[in-house]
Amino acid sequence: MKEIGHWINGKRVAGTSGRFADVFNPATGEVQAKVALASKAELDAAVAAAAAAQPAWGATNPQRRARVMMEFVRLINRDMDKLAEALSSEHGKTFPDAKGDVQRGLEVIEFCIGAPHLLKGEFTDSAGPGIDMYSMRQPVGVAAGITPFNFPAMIPLWKMGPALSAGNAFILKPSERDPSVPLMLAELLQEAGLPDGLLQVVNGDKESVDAILDNETIGAVGFVGSTPIASYIYSRGCANGKRVQCFGGAKNHMIIMPDADMEQAADALVGAGYGAAGERCMAISVALPVGEETADRLIEALVPRIEKLKVGPYTAGNDVDYGPVVTAAAKANILRLVETGVEQGAKLVVDGRNFKLQGYENGFFVGPHLFDHVTKDMDIYKTEIFGPVLSTVRCKTYEEALGMAMDHEYGNGTAIFTRDGDTARDFAHRVNVGMIGINVPIPVPLAYHTFGGWKKSAFGDLNQHGPDAFRFYTRTKTITSRWPSGIKEGSAFNFKAMD
Repeated sequence: MKEIGHWINGKRVAGTSGRFADVFNPATGEVQAKVALASKAELDAAVAAAAAAQPAWGATNPQRRARVMMEFVRLINRDMDKLAEALSSEHGKTFPDAKGDVQRGLEVIEFCIGAPHLLKGEFTDSAGPGIDMYSMRQPVGVAAGITPFNFPAMIPLWKMGPALSAGNAFILKPSERDPSVPLMLAELLQEAGLPDGLLQVVNGDKESVDAILDNETIGAVGFVGSTPIASYIYSRGCANGKRVQCFGGAKNHMIIMPDADMEQAADALVGAGYGAAGERCMAISVALPVGEETADRLIEALVPRIEKLKVGPYTAGNDVDYGPVVTAAAKANILRLVETGVEQGAKLVVDGRNFKLQGYENGFFVGPHLFDHVTKDMDIYKTEIFGPVLSTVRCKTYEEALGMAMDHEYGNGTAIFTRDGDTARDFAHRVNVGMIGINVPIPVPLAYHTFGGWKKSAFGDLNQHGPDAFRFYTRTKTITSRWPSGIKEGSAFNFKAMD
């Protein structure tokens, strides 16, 4: 059985805790590897080594650090298929979707090549007589990222790229469910010229997470995952004096107005609702058609599209629409929530409960589900299902639909499909959600903007990637400078305002 360890001081090392977790092939249900779960002592040793390596890196010219990222981009492109293959085999994504996972992370690394500009401070000449004032952005020292299973390339790249480019050392604790790609990325960064010790990849579970949150050397922690864990990490990390940004769950709504292009809206909903088996924090899981006629037209357009979805392993070809979910437990939870939807009175228009894939009966495949006549008191509406389940809530008016999106506790992403500019503009200005799509179903900002939700989808005051990432991984130091004129003046004992 293959054993997966850690990446410490520029090389792969075996774990020493004696604890392991199974890494499954989601398509077959078979255990394909075991990953070491680090102890607190292992994590603390990795942090100590990172702290020793960081000062020299922090003092390195930002342009030289950017050149490492430039080479990293080239190497990721060179090994794109290899990375996607490893990702698909452990996560279950289709091969094109796995490449997209890597690509969206790569775009943030491309943005990091511009770090020298993003790290510039401000300068005020002659703030007072002979006095200049300026600021500089300096790294926090050692930062850490705790990343989820559903994007094993993208989110680690979103975290490590800005942190390292800003001059920090970085501790990555990826998901133990699909650990291979983060280790491969570490190898590529070393090949790109990153000095040893600056990136430590420590696989683990809650013991490792708590060790990160309690380690006094780590100055900043970023997390992506479920809202309960995000709340826990944010509270414990902040209590320990760390800068913390946490991104949690989502329940993303899409409003379909009567004037919308229904074919376009239906295509968008199917892709956004069922892509990656719904295991995306930006998946659309709630459709809000306005008016009974709009709802009927939408359901009529959705059903044949959903029934034609091809579900299978990534090895079945690039025409597979989505693959298995990540674990047997995830599959069981999705099907449990589907049953509650039926019990609570929603109409199951497309029923995927009995889906079976010949030859892969033990895999973690879940058939597509479509609910109609869902109400906001149902569990399938309130809960993030994280599976291939789309709920339709029929709304009488635009204001009712807008209120549904605004009243939900999550506020990650939302979308509206309409031909009317005034409605779209009103929606964008009023809805209390962090990322908005207008005729765009999955409104994930590009790398030079920032990614982040509102309400219980995010904890902390700065977003991921874009300029916010460099603000998060640096601290501002402000200097007030005055040089003697050559005439020694007497001591001043009063706090004097600037002239």
